[in-house]
This record gives sequence, structure tokens and C-alpha cells, in this order.
Amino acid sequence: MIGKIKEFNFKSLLILNTFALIVNSYFFENFIFTGVYILFFLITIFTTKNGLKIIKKFNLLQNIRNEGPANHFKKSDTPTMGGVFMIIPFLIFLLIITINLGSLKLFLLLLTIFGFFVTGFLDDYLSIKKKENTGLKTKQKFTLQSIISIIFILLAYEKNFISPLITVSDSWEININIFILPVSFLILVGISNSVNLTDGLDGLAAGCSGIVFYGLGTEILLKEQQELFVYSILCFSMSGICLGFLKFNSYPAKIFMGDTGSLSIGAILGSIALLTNSVFTLSIFSGIFIIESLSVMIQVGFFKITKKLFHKGKRIFLMAPLHHHFELKGVNEQKIVENFWKINILLVILGIVLKIIL
Repeated sequence: MIGKIKEFNFKSLLILNTFALIVNSYFFENFIFTGVYILFFLITIFTTKNGLKIIKKFNLLQNIRNEGPANHFKKSDTPTMGGVFMIIPFLIFLLIITINLGSLKLFLLLLTIFGFFVTGFLDDYLSIKKKENTGLKTKQKFTLQSIISIIFILLAYEKNFISPLITVSDSWEININIFILPVSFLILVGISNSVNLTDGLDGLAAGCSGIVFYGLGTEILLKEQQELFVYSILCFSMSGICLGFLKFNSYPAKIFMGDTGSLSIGAILGSIALLTNSVFTLSIFSGIFIIESLSVMIQVGFFKITKKLFHKGKRIFLMAPLHHHFELKGVNEQKIVENFWKINILLVILGIVLKIIL
């Protein structure tokens, strides 16, 4: 049915996601999920709309990388750092919940997300200051991400917040013992950077993130563990935040989220998945993010290998990440985003169905 929709745009995604949330609330007999989602959707519309004026006032505008598609130069001088207006409301909400519940687990989550938020903010700020597409150097950014992730993982593992049992279903668990530590690192840093790489077309990362957060929140509810419901609420609030931002970020984008938004979104997904033992399902929901990231690794790896063997590097894709390959093939930007959204919806459906039947 999704494939037959002629134009799947922001309004279509909003209606579908909202309807799905209402179904969730009805099924689990708790409309707080829909309420939180709508509340943060409206809050983000308000913060982003007013934040746009601030960004324009301080001239915080996007720099386009020279290596990217030529048609992206028209996006130069688009306001950026919109992630500030997405993540700060979420951090305030998480802080309030943490204080009220007095939860060390949530406090650790808060510090981790804040760490990625600051890393993304620094990268965006330095990029604007230097008037280049890159702010922090790749090694600097990776080092900061690694330090934050290692602190989170070691503390969470010590307090038994992270389980070495990867849950596939209620009757199927895989015990990876101490290997949960490198796996956790790969998930947290990997998803964060994958969302960042996906954020290359108007509305692509924001739309996919809204879908994935809905899926993760639903998967956590299906565990039927009362103590984990707060993480579902956090996921549904982020789904609303992403779609609220999407109103201004869909084609043609009036604002970009920047690394401030994309790195934080990935960190929220990864850390919540680790704390709720939802790693297996998240890997399905995040298929778009993973494929985008893999396309970059394959492209770079293949180029280096062929250069070493034949003294001339060859490429598999016209350009990586994958969405740029389709752009250079002549596919319309809106059509690429639309199709990626549809695939992501199908992946969420697949992940939830597998959770139910396995």
C-alpha cells in the first residue's frame, strides 16, 4: 500500500506516524504516549520557527563541501545548527524525569546524550567559524565520541544496566559475555555516525529518525516491562521532535539540523537500545542508517584496495553515501527521500512483526 502512494511527503508521514501512535495508545490503554508525541511535535515547531530568526540574526549558515553533488551549492547559506532546537527540549524533559524518578540509569543516559550534543555543537560552530564544511577534524570528533561512549558503557556495564544477553525474542537470547563491551561501542558510535552520514538530503535523516524512534518505542512497549515504559515515552517524544523539525527541514529545507542534531539522535537511539536490550530490533529499524554507513565504508575500502593493486583507485558508487549515488544517477532528491522513508517504514513493520512472532 505504501508503494502505491503517489506522493509521500511530510504530511503523509505525519498522518501515518500519528495514526500508528494512536493505535499504540489504544492497544496499551495509555494515551500518554500520543500526548507526549503531540506535545513535543508542537514544542519543536515553536522552538524551530523562533530559532530560525536567531540563527539568521547570528548568521549561522551552512557551508557546502566541494566534493558533494554540484546541485547542493544552491543550499549554501541555509541556516544550520537546528539540532539545538530539537535536542535541548528533549534534554530538559529527560532531566525533569531523571530528577523525579531519581534514576541513576536515566542520569547516565542524560550525560551521554549531552556529551554527544556538545560534540556536535562544537563541530557545527567550528565549521561556521572556519567557513568550511568540516569543523572538528575526523580524529578529534571520533576521540570525543569514543571517550563519551567508553565512560557510558563501562559505568552501565558495572551497574548491570547493559546485559550481555542479546534478546532476539522472549525465547531466544544470545549470550556474548564480555564481547558486549565492543559491541556496545560499535552500536553507540556507529549509529551516531550513521545518522550523521544520512543527513545529506532535505528531510532524509529527520524523517527516518522519526520513524525509527516510533519503532523503538513500540518494541520497548512489547517487552511489557513496567520499568522500561519511561524509555518508550522518551522515544515517542523524540519521534514528535523529529517530525516537528521535519516541517522546516523537508524539501526545500529552511534549516538543517547539523551535527548537533544528527550525532545526538544517533546517541539517543544507541544508548536507549543498549539500556533496554533492544539492540537486535534497532539493527533492523536502522537499516537505512546502516546501509548509508556501509556504502561509505565499501566505497573507501574498495578505492584503497584497487589503488594499491592497480595504482588507480576505482569506485563502486558514483558517490557515497548511497543517497548521493542516486542523486548523480539523476533521481530527484524528493523521490530518493520518499523511497528511503518508505523502506524505513517497512523495516519498522518487519522488526515489530519479528518481535511478535519469534
